[in-house]
Amino acid sequence: MATTPAATAAAPSLRSSRHGGPAHAARRAGTRTAATGAAFGVLASGAFAAIVPTTLDGTSTQADAEEGGTTAATTLAAYSANIPSATKATDGSTTGFFSPVSFAQPSAASGALQAAAPAQDADLASMGKAHEIATKIAAEHAKAAAAEKARQAEKARIDAIVAQGGLDGWIAEALDHMGLSQAYASGLKRIILKESNGNPHAINNWDSNAAAGNPSEGLMQVIPSTFAAYVHPDFADRSITDPIANITAGVRYMIDRYGIDTLDAGGRVGSHGGYIGY
Repeated sequence: MATTPAATAAAPSLRSSRHGGPAHAARRAGTRTAATGAAFGVLASGAFAAIVPTTLDGTSTQADAEEGGTTAATTLAAYSANIPSATKATDGSTTGFFSPVSFAQPSAASGALQAAAPAQDADLASMGKAHEIATKIAAEHAKAAAAEKARQAEKARIDAIVAQGGLDGWIAEALDHMGLSQAYASGLKRIILKESNGNPHAINNWDSNAAAGNPSEGLMQVIPSTFAAYVHPDFADRSITDPIANITAGVRYMIDRYGIDTLDAGGRVGSHGGYIGY
């Protein structure tokens, strides 16, 4: 059909109103802006976006869709593919959502805990050492307490012997006063029995000492000069025949001259096995 000049002139005008002018430019800019924003949205959220040409008032235009050869339905279908996910959906399918990924960075709290770990180990070691020391101290205290208990028991025994009097009581008191063990009591008693038969007033008037005017006297048969030199200072004011004072003088002289083994053995022994006076 022949086209009239009016129709011919009208066609460009219609085309111009569809593709030209500020309104059309604004629509295309809006479409590009929406597409760019959607692209960033896809990257940021892991979702999908469909770019549908719209006008500034939010309504799509059939003309813009036809210009690109697509419609809203085809555009939506093109961008509606499932996005696979490593997380199974509740229905067993592999579609779902992307799980956000976080990169762990050492926080101030975790750093403080890591820094505190060596200190805690040192504290535990110190606690172990303190426990070990406390155990040793407790053992030493228990040992000391046991020793004190034994000493008190021995003292009670000695006191009982001394209270009974007689030779055993004198020996016990003399040894205790000199700080010697009561284990020497039996050897000392043997010496006393050999020297004086347990008589605190015994005097030897027949040996060389007697002939020289210095007779041996008392339980241990000591001469006056020996008594004065060796008697325990606590008994220095007592008589040579005082049982306890005499024993301390004789024992101290014997240890000084022959050694404590002589006291333990009960005196010296000759080649024939008999007792030899000191």
